[in-house]
Amino acid sequence: MEHALKASQHTALTIERLLQFAKQNGLVEHLDVYTSRNALLDLFGLAEPFQGEVPDVKLASPVAVLEELLDAAYEIGLLEENTTTYRDLLDARIMGLLMPRPSEVVHQFWNTAKSTSVEAATNYFYKQSIDSNYIRMDRIQKNAYWLAETPYGHLEITINLSKPEKDPKEIALLKTLPQSSYPLCLLCVDNLGYAGRVNHPARQNLRVIPLELDGEKWYFQYSPYVYYNEHSIIFHEKHIPMKTTANTFYRLLDFIEQFPHYFIGSNADLPIVGGSILNHDHFQGGRHQFPMEIAPSEKVFSHANFAGVKAAIVKWPMSVLRLSGHNKQQLYKLASKLLEDWRAYSDAEADVLAFSEKDGQRTPHNTITPIARNNARGEYELDLVLRNNRTSEEHPDGIFHPHQHLHHIKKENIGLIEVMGLAVLPGRLQEELADIAKILTGEAEFGREIQAEAAHPLHKHAEWIASLLAKQGASLTQDEANALLQAEVGSKFMDVLLDAGVFKRDEAGQAAFERFLTAAGFVQP
Repeated sequence: MEHALKASQHTALTIERLLQFAKQNGLVEHLDVYTSRNALLDLFGLAEPFQGEVPDVKLASPVAVLEELLDAAYEIGLLEENTTTYRDLLDARIMGLLMPRPSEVVHQFWNTAKSTSVEAATNYFYKQSIDSNYIRMDRIQKNAYWLAETPYGHLEITINLSKPEKDPKEIALLKTLPQSSYPLCLLCVDNLGYAGRVNHPARQNLRVIPLELDGEKWYFQYSPYVYYNEHSIIFHEKHIPMKTTANTFYRLLDFIEQFPHYFIGSNADLPIVGGSILNHDHFQGGRHQFPMEIAPSEKVFSHANFAGVKAAIVKWPMSVLRLSGHNKQQLYKLASKLLEDWRAYSDAEADVLAFSEKDGQRTPHNTITPIARNNARGEYELDLVLRNNRTSEEHPDGIFHPHQHLHHIKKENIGLIEVMGLAVLPGRLQEELADIAKILTGEAEFGREIQAEAAHPLHKHAEWIASLLAKQGASLTQDEANALLQAEVGSKFMDVLLDAGVFKRDEAGQAAFERFLTAAGFVQP
């Protein structure tokens, strides 16, 4: 009885500390504290709040306090299982009780944008998304990150550890759960305030900002797994599939007019070369300068019908045409024409076929990954990355997709973020690279089981490890091994992008790129 009393008092104190954090960071106003306190007391089955003095402490994050509350929740049976997934579901529910209503956030955002600046508004909204633990910075900070020098400039490499792995019991449970069609996907606005389930995250602490693009209603939010600074998602009000059209370019340019300090881009709209969510039209944006943005122009072109627009092939592993100019309409029209020309373009010599025919069905293969920004010259700038999703007997996963010998590092689709030079690599690599480093320092052996047993975690890397040992031996220092592996992974990511490039970086490939531009009406000055 005494233990239970002490535990409940500690929980009541922890609730007060969380309320203190919420008030200090503007999640709740003075009057809101009473409502939030009572809601939290009710959630934890407490009859009254903490009666003593609450230490005046300024916390940088709510995470430590939340962890204490989640431990208490498990002790009193409020958590079904003490796993990351169940803790995350309750975490969002707790923080949802400390959030302003969605409409209040929207009013605050646009009032700040009008009275101060849109940059101040996004600063407010981004901070709120972190303070509410919607963006889980404690996990994101665990991601590995480094720069890799290549002939195309620095590439950014991340190993993603911010998405927690499922507990084996949860994986088994997922197979038995009934199918649900609500919300239809992770991007639908119906997620706002949703309690979640084992196979769908809770979103009580999600807030979104409505905006208008090209006369249509869209929403702006931050990604909970930010891969770069202020990683945003801009999604259509309706659950409609992604489709790259002339309207896409207008929407992108419309967005950077309203948010001049952000870039915005779209994944391609076809399988293999597209993103992971193709069933809901959306873009990604944020405040980050990607390696592709600072890559220089190689060859300059112009178009007779669009005199005010500059065009250039970018020195980049993938096939990028950069359009820039002060005239939004001209830029939009030229990008639209280029998309139309590319969708219909074939060049068998370069392995580019616009369509394939099977059983009377015509399948399109050409599309574009577009990125928009305001450049340093005050111009609108569009990077148009040419994509093709054909497969072949030799490359069943995609001709312009990471080829088989690179799958031990990156097998997944090359989406918008990778296209711009930021590798998002699977979490498994963290431990695998650490184990390879041990072989390079002589701490561990390159044993027969690695080379022969497919189930061994390093088996997929066996050929690579053998080549590293042949070049560098097994007596590197720890720092030398780490530096070598980071450089090698960077080189592999460059090769991934080269594989995904439609027109290769050799003489024949660049001649093919110019053939397409000539066919599309571009000329060199």
